[in-house]
Amino acid sequence: MTLTPRFDEALVWARQLHEGQLRKGSGVPYVAHLLAVAARVLEAGGDEDQAIAALLHDAPEDCGGTPVLEEVERRFGHRVARIVAACSDTFESPKPPWRERKQRYLRHLADDVPAEALLVSLSDKVHNGGAILADYRQVGETLWDRFRGGRDGTRWYFRALLEAYQGRAESPRGLLAELERILAELEVLVALDEEQP
Repeated sequence: MTLTPRFDEALVWARQLHEGQLRKGSGVPYVAHLLAVAARVLEAGGDEDQAIAALLHDAPEDCGGTPVLEEVERRFGHRVARIVAACSDTFESPKPPWRERKQRYLRHLADDVPAEALLVSLSDKVHNGGAILADYRQVGETLWDRFRGGRDGTRWYFRALLEAYQGRAESPRGLLAELERILAELEVLVALDEEQP
């Protein structure tokens, strides 16, 4: 598959939309996450629309809500916009309470997310989970202060996500196995820290 200038346009626009945003606690420009998700999508066999959706998957949620989603559709078409919408847990501002949003997204993931969006959604969660694991190795338990769900809520959410993806036959097996490995390793590290006096 060859990427076209549509991908270039999406990358530039994604960088502009997320200008000045950083990954939680790390100081890494947010666009690094978008590139990582797009890379996973492409490496798992996704097409250009899915890769573009990966670049823009957080844009409506974090950069302007429904008007941004409408602009995604205008620029890149209905299919890309549908995938982006399926990867979002809210377009509301201010956002509803954290637990409520996550529970709603889990129900959505189990029942409504189209198969073509599962690749993007799972790629996103694999990168997020990997970043959490890497940061936990660096900073330990203080990591959880970065997240609205805290230690217990964040761990609950990722376990619930894994179960939801496992419940969908269309979930890409390689990415699913990667998420399982990441979460298992994180749980081992957390358990070891809990045993410390």
